[in-house]
Amino acid sequence: MNFDKKYIINLLKDILKTDSPTGFTEEAMKKISAYAAELGFELRRTKKGGGIIEINVNAEKTIGLSVHIDTLGLMVRSVNENGSLKLTNIGMPITPTLDGEYCKIYTRTGDSYTGTILSTSPSIHVYPDAISKSRELDELAVVIDEIVKSKKDVAKLGINSGDFICIDTKTCITESDFIKSRFLDDKASVAIIFGVLKNIKDNSINLKNNLKIFFSVYEEVGHGLSYLEEVDELLAVDMGCIGMDLNCTEQDVSICAKDSSGPYNYFLTNKLIEIAKKEKLKYAVDIYPKYGSDVSAANTGGNDFRGALIGPGVSASHGMERTHYNALLNTMKLILNYLLSE
Repeated sequence: MNFDKKYIINLLKDILKTDSPTGFTEEAMKKISAYAAELGFELRRTKKGGGIIEINVNAEKTIGLSVHIDTLGLMVRSVNENGSLKLTNIGMPITPTLDGEYCKIYTRTGDSYTGTILSTSPSIHVYPDAISKSRELDELAVVIDEIVKSKKDVAKLGINSGDFICIDTKTCITESDFIKSRFLDDKASVAIIFGVLKNIKDNSINLKNNLKIFFSVYEEVGHGLSYLEEVDELLAVDMGCIGMDLNCTEQDVSICAKDSSGPYNYFLTNKLIEIAKKEKLKYAVDIYPKYGSDVSAANTGGNDFRGALIGPGVSASHGMERTHYNALLNTMKLILNYLLSE
């Protein structure tokens, strides 16, 4: 079960550098469509902006896989009198980690500008509370890399309330195969899905069941797959949590038994655990008390299916995240063995 590591890493880097906060995912979806086409698959777009790849083998059973392409982000709330930008969050980024980060502002007319997210007390030589000041969102602002001194100057650039602010991912892949970046949640899983698809294509693998792969674009705000095309089982592939009393590491595929939306399907979760044991994968079973997935949204939407959740172990979620290629590999092996099971 060989996976094309170079292909997976290059795709991951490309997707990570493509800005896609919730509500601003079109460029990323175009890339997803292009990658699908390269492998000979068609991406069917949804009205909501997401996409679906289907492999129909005329079986009675249909399996669904879901990943989300949308990420955390920011939006211009208003323009301050000094020409800096007041912020509102998209999803729940850990705001203290944003202080000092580079970003890009996209206007509604297609222009873009770079900037830096800074504390409103950004210099220790000037502000007595530079160290102690809260880094909550109201105490942060974007300083634009243009000569602006007033709201009027910013208006001339075409920047307005409601424009998207995208955070630099600072992606780095080390020689020891650690992957460090913002938004590995859930772009690591996007690379995983394409790694599985390429393996199926390269090895002419015949699936036992019909397959639908859903790329959702509103997961970070809670309604990614609230409406679900009919499937018998849905496996959300999202990040696995690390820390506190959890078992998962950056080498593992994580199998979630329960999150904030409740327990995942008992029989499907057991099946995934048994596959992981049989294939001698490095895996962990965990509870995520502060977490929801596309399966959670689909359940809330009243859809009828069996749902489970897995993903590569990712540390420091919603901040500067980190995983390891082994976690991606263990997740791909679990997915492909699941797809080949009865």
